[in-house]
Amino acid sequence: QVQLIESGGGLVQAGGSQRLSCAASGRTFSDYAVGWFRQAPGKEREFVAAISMRGSITSYADSVKGRFTISRDNAKNTVYLQMNSLKPEDTAVYYCAANLLGRAATTPTPYDSWGQGTQVTVSS
Repeated sequence: QVQLIESGGGLVQAGGSQRLSCAASGRTFSDYAVGWFRQAPGKEREFVAAISMRGSITSYADSVKGRFTISRDNAKNTVYLQMNSLKPEDTAVYYCAANLLGRAATTPTPYDSWGQGTQVTVSS
């Protein structure tokens, strides 16, 4: 199983940018599709973005399309989430998740490894 560690969260003003990283260890990272999910207080975990094993396929939630970009560097065992034009409603704990030999799914169920999350807070 792969271990995932998120980093890059923090406090940012509305309209600003932030880049999250998801570093993996333990198995061949290129065998995993990776997704980003987020959970705000009192809300269910929701899909943000996902990327296929080789990075050729990406998908985004409508709420972040055009503002967020997911990418990966398999040589560094890392997936990134570049977040631009941040809004207060983007405030949440952001989690990365890995799906062994699977697709870039938009629901949590297929993902079998999860990080512990990183807090992103966008102030108005």
